[in-house]
Amino acid sequence: MKNVKESANFIWSIADLLRGDYKQSDYGKVILPLTVLRRLDCVLEGTKAEVLKKYEQMKSTNIQNLDPILNKVAGYNFHNRSPFDFNKLIADPNNIASNLRNYINGFSEDAREIIEQFEFENQINKMDDANLLFMIVKRFQEIDLHPDHISSMEMGYMFEELIRKFAEISNETAGEHFTPREVIKLMVNILFLNDREILTKKGITKTIFDCCAGTGGMLSVAEEYLHELNPDARLEVFGQELNPESYAICKSDLMIKGQNASNIKKGNSISEDQLSNEKFDYLITNPPFGVKWEKFAKKVKEEHEQLGHGGRFGAGLPSVSDGSFLFLMHLMSKMKPADQGGSRLAIVFNGSPLFSGSPSKTKNESTIRQWIIENDFLEVVIALPNQLFYNTGISTYIWVISNHKPTNRKGKVQLINGVDFFKKMSKSLGDKRNELSDDHIGEITKIYGEFKEGEHSKIFENKAFGYAKVTVERPERNDKGQVVTDKKGNPKPDSSLRDTENIPLLMDVEEYMEKEVLPHVPDAWIDHSKTNVGYEINFTKYFYQYKPLRSLEEIRKDIMAIEQETDGLLKNVIG
Repeated sequence: MKNVKESANFIWSIADLLRGDYKQSDYGKVILPLTVLRRLDCVLEGTKAEVLKKYEQMKSTNIQNLDPILNKVAGYNFHNRSPFDFNKLIADPNNIASNLRNYINGFSEDAREIIEQFEFENQINKMDDANLLFMIVKRFQEIDLHPDHISSMEMGYMFEELIRKFAEISNETAGEHFTPREVIKLMVNILFLNDREILTKKGITKTIFDCCAGTGGMLSVAEEYLHELNPDARLEVFGQELNPESYAICKSDLMIKGQNASNIKKGNSISEDQLSNEKFDYLITNPPFGVKWEKFAKKVKEEHEQLGHGGRFGAGLPSVSDGSFLFLMHLMSKMKPADQGGSRLAIVFNGSPLFSGSPSKTKNESTIRQWIIENDFLEVVIALPNQLFYNTGISTYIWVISNHKPTNRKGKVQLINGVDFFKKMSKSLGDKRNELSDDHIGEITKIYGEFKEGEHSKIFENKAFGYAKVTVERPERNDKGQVVTDKKGNPKPDSSLRDTENIPLLMDVEEYMEKEVLPHVPDAWIDHSKTNVGYEINFTKYFYQYKPLRSLEEIRKDIMAIEQETDGLLKNVIG
């Protein structure tokens, strides 16, 4: 990783040249597109002369689309047919702006579309006017971003590091762009674990999709991991990303790796699903936590009401203040049916999808959980250590969903408490102070794979998370304390005495009433017409560890010490 740190610091130092002419929050508009351009330049270096030669030969022919021919010569899914590269650009300082434009226009269509996402044309003019353009391009020419020097995985790290730094200085949330690599490794480990036999077959091709692809970190780690398992296997990656810069970075990475860059789509996954009819073998994502979705609420509600389970959101709609479940249901709609081999899905959530929303007649978070658990889709929930993410110190969880559970997992859900599996980082990154080591990842994967009860693992029947929210009524009484009845002679309920009880589904309702309610209020009864079923996963309850209370002696000593301290302070104040 030495190369990554050095290169990231070098690129970061170039931003210093922009000081004064650019606001700090705009540094990324120059640095990110030039990093992508330099990377593409280094990748094409070895075949550039041959591409230009071929282009000269082909110019006189009647072939309309030269891209496929020149791509083949370049050895990639893209090429550059401009006479310029970074070395030639700095050889002509006086014409740097027009030459740079010529260079960018010389890229094949896919690559040019990537550069366009950065709206870099505006920056060329601005830097040229400030006499900065030549200096900046020269600094980029000095850095070696060839894949032999910096691998794809390292390049991903570098972009994330740069984005994080730019976001920090402009007070944006960098964390929505990416997920720590070690968390992705754990997710990918668990996604692939039960499929090792299939994945090690010769010539196998599988698909994976990330609906919040960011700079492509999750897809890269998955691809790399599968390649380690089986060099003959091919993982075709698909993604959708809203942020134009992240989308461009993700796409350029895939293009260099020979993946089909058109598999990455731009736009909001929930309101503009660009892969609506596709199904995938694996699905993985880290959606933004607690994202409000009122901007596209109309579309989502229409789909929910008009299409029901024929659309993506038939199970229910979460509250407008947190769209986490929308991303999960969106991904679940892209799972292959079980009779076609089924799919597996891993998603990162904060704590709220475990318990938010209470049972009611309207379909909300509780009914979404009910649909997932009663249909036996939920395989495992893993509680991660705090302070693992760049933009939040809160508790996070990995949910794993599958529609083809192995026999021993059918009808059951595993909970893994991984909160203690971490090591402190020598230097924190934003809110990220902890990380998972390879041993921690291995340990959690092993606990998942063994599927046994233990200190960090609990296994429950699906129904254990369900409960009936029942309405307990008590009769209205007149001044003499007599029960008031209706025309049919039934006791009239007194709404001021009405109460609700949450009764676990694994418990008999009448038995619960006899034990827990009637001994205290013998005249109570349940109004079954008002009963609603709810589901929640109370993680803390299942892994609660009793801590003995402090002794009175210890408490007394503390109080005495505080009294002495404040007494001294008082004397100083009154003096």
